[in-house]
Amino acid sequence: MEAQLKKIAVLILNWNGRKLLERFLPSVIENNSSFAEIIIVDNNSSDDSINFLDTNYPLIKKIKLENNLGFAEGYNVAINKISHEYVVLLNSDVRVGKEWLIAPFNFLNKNHEYAVCQPKVLDEKNSKKFEYAGACGGYIDLFGYPFCRGRIFDTLEIDNSQYNTNRDVFWASGAALFIRRKLYIEAGGLDSSFFAHQEEIDLCWRIINNGYKIACIPESIVFHLGGASLNKVNPQKTFLNFRNNLIMLLKNLPTSHLPIILIRLILDGLAGIKFISEGKISHAFAILKGHISFYIKIPRILIKRNNPKKIKANIQYKKSIIIDYYLLRKKYFKELNW
Repeated sequence: MEAQLKKIAVLILNWNGRKLLERFLPSVIENNSSFAEIIIVDNNSSDDSINFLDTNYPLIKKIKLENNLGFAEGYNVAINKISHEYVVLLNSDVRVGKEWLIAPFNFLNKNHEYAVCQPKVLDEKNSKKFEYAGACGGYIDLFGYPFCRGRIFDTLEIDNSQYNTNRDVFWASGAALFIRRKLYIEAGGLDSSFFAHQEEIDLCWRIINNGYKIACIPESIVFHLGGASLNKVNPQKTFLNFRNNLIMLLKNLPTSHLPIILIRLILDGLAGIKFISEGKISHAFAILKGHISFYIKIPRILIKRNNPKKIKANIQYKKSIIIDYYLLRKKYFKELNW
């Protein structure tokens, strides 16, 4: 019975996030299930996060890291310290819905070919809209640009239950990612060299290359605040997104598809020109900086290439989302022709 009670570890990574814990942790506790354990992973916070937890939630387990290891390595270390069958990587700025754990848990329990799943992710600031970081499941297009069922680039759809069916996806949101702990470890965990942004897409790609599936389970709902680490107007976010996407492509594309990276470099250059035309010089420079960082890392990235396979058509959009969105004006997922 005890093993059943601790099937899932809900890991919340915290770094100087006392205010976020105060705001969002109560919903996680209130909507916890008997088979799940909430664990706070603290990245050596210098604020009063730990005192706040000790005073208000003394029974919640904590894993205290001696240094700030960042998002990826913080989770990697924590997952190696626990023995639960399933893990949920839950952002500290997420409010969870009622019984949010039940449907994903039941789905993974019954469908062993699936390694990862995610709930529907709505916007905490406007709960009628999908949230940027995941919406109702993630995909990539022919050139590696990520988008979601319910969100393409900056266009966020209203949730009218139009995507309320379980569906295979290419990647699951790192805001609330359910995964089998054993398969997380076998895949190598999150890549700490990413620092931030798209590391969950990279992990999901490796999971797929290992022969497993990923799904979105919209019966489960969470609400994500977003922007708690880096706001989209920050050029550092632009740098990380462009650099990390190139790293991810080189790591995971099958050899025959590697020329796609050359096209991406050209498309990135066009994005830089667009930024310049909008007066966003710092963002254009961030793209250049991202490319230089990518070139420097190529030898180390090549070492990480492991068993790349051709992506199945039902989880990769075989066209250009750039052309569809900007030229054909297809703003909504339902308008795409798969």
